[in-house]
Amino acid sequence: MTDLVRGLLNIIWLLFGGLWLALGYVLAGIICCLLIVTIPFGIASFRIAGYALWPFGRTVVDRGPVGAFSTLGNIIWLIFAGIWIAISHVLTAIPMFVSIIGIPLGIANLKMIPVSLMPLGKEIVPSDYFIGNVRR
Repeated sequence: MTDLVRGLLNIIWLLFGGLWLALGYVLAGIICCLLIVTIPFGIASFRIAGYALWPFGRTVVDRGPVGAFSTLGNIIWLIFAGIWIAISHVLTAIPMFVSIIGIPLGIANLKMIPVSLMPLGKEIVPSDYFIGNVRR
């Protein structure tokens, strides 16, 4: 995908749902940062907010094996926030699939579901981060 197409899709995305999704993640991040224990969730929310704001040209990768605290944190996140955020991604993807131009937007919305369900231990990198299955 060329930079021009990515930029155009990102602008359309921003106008038709990306801004609202990013604001939701920022709000969740602010709420999570109110308590010391939930600050890692807040940081993850802010990271995902940037991805939700401008997703084309970036992808989510695993950082590697996660520890017990990240696994426990992901389970807590899944129960209290992840399910609801994933549902919001599905609900916002459905109207995007209605038009031909919205199909890539709907696909991008659905690609955010795994990171919204279990954000700890994930990293958002440029799409060209991997060349021939090798990290740059």
